[in-house]
Amino acid sequence: MPDLRGKVTIITGASSGIGRGTAVEFAQLGAHLALTGRNQENLQATAKACVEAGTPQDKILLVTGDICDEQVQKNLVEQTVQKFGRIDVLVNNAGIGGPVTIETIDMATYDRIMNVNVRSVVTLTQLCIPHLAKTQGTIVNVSSGNGLRPYPGSLAYNMSKSAVDQFTRCVALELASKQIRVNSVNPGIIPTEIFKRAGRTEEECAKLLEHSKSAHALGRNGEVTEVAKTIAFLASSDASFITGAQVPVDGGRHAMCPR
Repeated sequence: MPDLRGKVTIITGASSGIGRGTAVEFAQLGAHLALTGRNQENLQATAKACVEAGTPQDKILLVTGDICDEQVQKNLVEQTVQKFGRIDVLVNNAGIGGPVTIETIDMATYDRIMNVNVRSVVTLTQLCIPHLAKTQGTIVNVSSGNGLRPYPGSLAYNMSKSAVDQFTRCVALELASKQIRVNSVNPGIIPTEIFKRAGRTEEECAKLLEHSKSAHALGRNGEVTEVAKTIAFLASSDASFITGAQVPVDGGRHAMCPR
């Protein structure tokens, strides 16, 4: 198992889904956690799950707010350093989507998706670089299989995740001299709340998730823990010679073609 004991880790979008699962996985591996999300109640539930998984309460920092708010970003970084004295790992996980096409999207929706999925990743990464340089830390960006192969009807989300992948490659090269590793994970379909939050009904979500099983070579959708474990591996010294990589966690979907 990866060793993350004492590693100070910032995780965005930690109040649900992959972010919450990653927080719990890191807690099990001994990390100290700075968690952020918009929903305070859900974020506190994540913290409780992390305590149950092994991280002491005093080794968890919660910062509630919109990750697009630059003041929230600054508070997150400053409070993390103030509480723990360092930053070892940044997990850029926060993300949103929406079922839109070029004919149906409005620019307010486009801007919101790009701001959450791309702009916040860029600005938070900038803030963390001086601290990660001191620890020769690591960054893991949560992208999507949609960044590798587009899923019909998710135009802005597809575009945003392709941008995250290119950002990952560019920044990995730029920060290599500082010994900061930068990688991304590209999950396939993982049943989380993101589908409902994108505006789909319960029936639409169920139909999408059932259909998506056949879109993966392994014949099923993925699980949050499978993504979280991959993030933990990339964040750990076990992946010490990996940087600039996009790691599909998608049951083979990236290698498939229609037939």
